[in-house]
Amino acid sequence: MKVIAVFILTLAVLIAAVPQFTDCQSQGSMLTLQNGKQVPMKCHWTARAELALGIPLFAVGLLMPFSRRKESRRNLGIVGAILGGLAIVVPTTLIGVCANPDMTCNSVMKPALILMGVLVVGASLASVLLARGPERVA
Repeated sequence: MKVIAVFILTLAVLIAAVPQFTDCQSQGSMLTLQNGKQVPMKCHWTARAELALGIPLFAVGLLMPFSRRKESRRNLGIVGAILGGLAIVVPTTLIGVCANPDMTCNSVMKPALILMGVLVVGASLASVLLARGPERVA
């Protein structure tokens, strides 16, 4: 269980950090409106949302090694799987990334977030499976 927790902790940090450095705004690109005002692109808001998902996922990873009861491990695994699924859905459907396939957010951020989200879901479901069965009565 501790290996899964460390894996989830690492992925949580990466899910929160990678988008901050691979969105278009961090690369110096912004949308310029007709009035000359510059605004962030969609990928900037995806990066912000992934930061918001990485923080509770980090908490899940922190709590996993300290959970003694199977029910707690199952619940943490379910929450981790949901957060991993959201990490996948944010750049693909909910917010998205820029439409230009040559942008960094399309070539680096989106595939990285999908991969990390799938790994989080897999690790979380593994923790749910490891915690199956009834509690032992002491």
